[in-house]
Amino acid sequence: MYLSYDGTAYHGWQIQPNGTSVQESLMKALATLLRRDVEVTGAGRTDAGVHASLMVAHFDSDMPLDEVLMQDKLNRLLPPDIAVHRLRAVRPDAHARFDATSRMYHYYITTAKQPFLRQYRCRLFHAPDFAKMNEAARTLYDYTDFTSFSKLHTDVKTNNCRVTHAEWTQEDKDTWVFTIRADRFLRNMVRAIVGTLFEVGRGKLSVEGFRRIIEQKDRCKAGTSAPGHALFLADVTYPEDIFMQP
Repeated sequence: MYLSYDGTAYHGWQIQPNGTSVQESLMKALATLLRRDVEVTGAGRTDAGVHASLMVAHFDSDMPLDEVLMQDKLNRLLPPDIAVHRLRAVRPDAHARFDATSRMYHYYITTAKQPFLRQYRCRLFHAPDFAKMNEAARTLYDYTDFTSFSKLHTDVKTNNCRVTHAEWTQEDKDTWVFTIRADRFLRNMVRAIVGTLFEVGRGKLSVEGFRRIIEQKDRCKAGTSAPGHALFLADVTYPEDIFMQP
């Protein structure tokens, strides 16, 4: 199931005891259509307020589904800030999280006051040094252990990730976007990287200092996490052999 959502109203992707989640909304809609409880597993867990221009999730069905009709019915049931774009049948052992080969995030900043984009951009009052930030971002390619950019006390077995792309590019006069792609991401990793890159861009941290933070493997050494409302999960890729042929 390929979908997108505006995360503003949600306490993240994962079901929470004290708030509405995207996962819960999808499970309720599927339960209504399939007339049974349905577990939905996502490719990852976005934090509270974080958006997805493309998220992938899987669920099990005990009968063949008309993918186009099912997509239409889901969209009629789901709230307006969640949209299903496509359904594809996969092998019975396929897994949205474990079979993903890469994920990509976008983080947007603006140096201007933009009333209509305030929920989707991080406002900076002074333009940082993007050349220095890109120089620091390129050092991410040299490492695999990103403990310094991980939320503490998570349940993962390893903090190793392979970053294959990390770059700031300018979209218009006032807007810049940070694109980062890796095989996997740790909890809070992108926001911690962006927040630490802000310190490089403001001249408070050198490129070598950024490198030392990674090598220290200590979250307390890195910068404050950037706000979640400007972060979008933008892509998730899979090997083609997990999909059933039409």
